Amino acid sequence: MTGLAGLALAGLALWGCRSSWEDGRAGGSHTGTGTAHVPRAFTVLASGDVLIHDTVAAQAAAHARHAGRPGYDFRPLLRDARPVIQGADLAICHLEVPLAAPGGPYRYYPLFSAPPQVADALKDAGYDTCSTASNHALDQGAAGVRRTLDRLDQVGLRHTGSARSAAEAARVNLLQVRGVPVAHLSYAYGFNGIPLPAGMPWLANQIDAGRILAEAWRARSAGAQVVIVSLHWGSEYQHEPTPEQRALARQLLGDPAVDLIVGHHAHVVQPFERIGDKWVAYGLGNQLAEQFSLRNPATQETVYARFRFTEPEPGRWRVTRAEYLPMVIHRPPLRIVDPRRALRDPDVPAGDRVRYENALRAIQRNVLRLGADRAGLRLG
Repeated sequence: MTGLAGLALAGLALWGCRSSWEDGRAGGSHTGTGTAHVPRAFTVLASGDVLIHDTVAAQAAAHARHAGRPGYDFRPLLRDARPVIQGADLAICHLEVPLAAPGGPYRYYPLFSAPPQVADALKDAGYDTCSTASNHALDQGAAGVRRTLDRLDQVGLRHTGSARSAAEAARVNLLQVRGVPVAHLSYAYGFNGIPLPAGMPWLANQIDAGRILAEAWRARSAGAQVVIVSLHWGSEYQHEPTPEQRALARQLLGDPAVDLIVGHHAHVVQPFERIGDKWVAYGLGNQLAEQFSLRNPATQETVYARFRFTEPEPGRWRVTRAEYLPMVIHRPPLRIVDPRRALRDPDVPAGDRVRYENALRAIQRNVLRLGADRAGLRLG
C-alpha cells in the first residue's frame, strides 16, 4: 500500500517472499552523467466491481449484530483477500455504487445507495485509491456523488472518476508509490440513461478517447511518471471484450501518456492482453457482489490483476511482471475466498472443493482467451 511499502506478508504461499519482486534493485546501469542508475520497482494490484446488493448488505448487518454493534460491518467479507491487497504497493478498487448517509435510506438494484461502511471495509482491506466512474455513479444524483466522496475522504481513500466541483475534477489523482508519482484516472461508458445535471459536466467522467489522453498528458505535466486508467466498459456477462474495447485499448496504450488499463462492468472475468509492452485487463469480474440469482457461476468468479513496474532508465517505467490471482465469491456466509488456499485445507467440504476447482479452471480459461500467457502473464 502507499505509505506502507515495506510491509511484509511472510508465509503466504501464493504471494511468496516479498524480495522476489525486488530483484531488479541489485546492480544498475550508468546514466549519461556517469552516475549509476539503481532501478526502482513497485507493484500495483487492481480488483473488480464493488456492487452492494441487498444480500451483501444483509450479510454485513449480520456481522455487525454478531459483534454486538449496530449498522453494517463489511470487513469480514474481504478478510481472505487482505494479505494480497495489503501486499501491493498500490491497491486499486472499483466502487461501482454511490454511498448513502449513515442511517440511510439505503437502496439497492436498480438505483443504488449503499451503506457507507463499505468504504471503511475497503480501507481496512488495504486499498489506496478507488475508481468511482460507473454506470451507477449518478444513481443518486449530485448528492450521492458528494456523500460517496465525503465518506472516502473520511476514511482516507483516494478517489477518481467523479467530483463535487469543477475544481476537484480538474485536480489529478496523484499518489506517491515508493516515492514514484503515479496517476490514477477513471471513466465510464455512461450512466444508465441518467444525464449529467445541467451545469455539472464534471460530476462524473465519461469515456472519450481524446479526453482521456488529454487528461493523461495533464497528469504527466503534474509530475506523474506512471498513468493508470480504470475503464467501466464492455458488455455485461460477456467474457469476450467487444471490438470497441479492444480498439480503445489500442488507442490509449498506443499513446505514451497511458501505461496500464484495468477494466470493469462485465461482472465476469475477461481476458488480459499485452499491447506492445503495456497491459490491459479488460474485466476483473465482481469483487464484492451477489448475483447468485442469475445462476451464472461466472458472476461469482473474480480475478486480481497484479503488475510490477520497473524503471530501466530514470523516469521511464514499464511492466516487467504481470500476474493474475483467482478469487471466488462464496456463500454462506457471503465472502471472498482464495480458492487455492482453501483447497489446501483438508476439511473443505467436497462440494466446495469441486466448485473451487471449477472456478480456477474457468478463470484461467477466460483470462487467457487472447493468449496472454504467451505474452508473459503468469498465475500469481
